[in-house]
Amino acid sequence: MSAAAVVAAVFNKNKPNEMLMTDNQIELEEPAVPRAQRNNRNGKNVFDRANRTSTSTKETMNKRNSTKTSELLRRRDAPLETRTDLTASATKDITATMNAILADVFAIYVKTKNFHWHMSGPHFRDYHLLLDEQGEQLFAMTDPIAERVRKIGGLTLRSTGQISRTQRVADNDADYVEPLDMLAELAEDNRTLAARLREAHNVCDEHRDVATASLIEVWIDETERRAWFLFEATRRVN
Repeated sequence: MSAAAVVAAVFNKNKPNEMLMTDNQIELEEPAVPRAQRNNRNGKNVFDRANRTSTSTKETMNKRNSTKTSELLRRRDAPLETRTDLTASATKDITATMNAILADVFAIYVKTKNFHWHMSGPHFRDYHLLLDEQGEQLFAMTDPIAERVRKIGGLTLRSTGQISRTQRVADNDADYVEPLDMLAELAEDNRTLAARLREAHNVCDEHRDVATASLIEVWIDETERRAWFLFEATRRVN
């Protein structure tokens, strides 16, 4: 075989391999491009989802922080505000009503003790002890009334000055009062207190404050009892 024939045979033998390698290379390289693109798209989608999740989380946290900040500011401005399921208007109305009742009770208590200390006459012992008993009963009302106001989120009386500005009961500063006049005045004060307690009960009913209303019912009964005893002690002049 001539040298030219040998070269031709070698050339023809190697040519298909070159074509096969080229095809294989094409087959290998062609899918690599879309795969890279898919990886880029997948990476971008994951990044976008992460961004959206991060943004949503930040918005939720900002909202919670904003709510917490508002609550803290509100509580700082009203540090003594007790949480309750009653409405703000209910707290306002009941607080005003019960603080007025509290001031009246304090006023009647002081007047009762005043008359107890300055009692005189042949029935001194009976009247003195009667008014002492009634004074204790009146004073026992004050703490539950004030605490009831605080329980519903209100503020109660702070001083004797505030009591004097709030009370509707007239004081008696006279140097001397007849014993029966003392009893008659206290009887009238207690009857008026009973009527005002009924009005307070109506306010509580309007706002569904059954707890305060139930206490008022007991206080009405006690007040009517005091008025009854005072009335019977002065029956001779009625």
